[in-house]
Amino acid sequence: MGQGNSQFTEAELQEYQVTTRGHNTTTIHRSIQVTTRVTTHPQYIDHTSAHKRFKNLALEKVGHNRNAKLPMDKLLTLPELRANPFCERMCLIFSSTKDGDCTFEDFLDMMSVFSEAAPKSVKAEYAFRIFDFDGDDYLGRGDLEETITKLVSPQRFSPGDMEASASTKGWKYCALVNRVLEEADLDDDGMLAFAEFEHVISKSPDFAK
Repeated sequence: MGQGNSQFTEAELQEYQVTTRGHNTTTIHRSIQVTTRVTTHPQYIDHTSAHKRFKNLALEKVGHNRNAKLPMDKLLTLPELRANPFCERMCLIFSSTKDGDCTFEDFLDMMSVFSEAAPKSVKAEYAFRIFDFDGDDYLGRGDLEETITKLVSPQRFSPGDMEASASTKGWKYCALVNRVLEEADLDDDGMLAFAEFEHVISKSPDFAK
């Protein structure tokens, strides 16, 4: 990648890969540390190839602009995002402005966390944030029901079924939420803290795939 073709030179991208290794974390609850940016994990992907992908999403917008920010609708054209039921949540979580639009650093964070090389513990941290729809640092009944709704193919249920989920305690989604809480809610407070979520994830060999 030559200097005339990108806002970052090859040398700058390589230097960025070496220097962005500090840990930037935020305490969310009960002494659980959740990373706030994946630039803490730069070794999981190649920065040069990531930048090429970012640039190709909107060549005319990125151009020579180091501070270019791509709108969420452009990011959602990526095959791995388009096929993910949580694609919009992912963009919102990794967007530094929390509107779903991403700079190259935001994009690099997202691609790094969900690369095959990223460890399970890192994926768990961000999965928890993605599933935490109300942003209260716990997975409550509402978060779990929303997560299950997105994971289950909508074609399996009629609109009437979807309405029933909000009014009928015995409906399938409520039963699934109850089962999750029974198995994972170790302190019986009706919601999952990150430590409880991580404990459940540790038993799932397919989670990081």
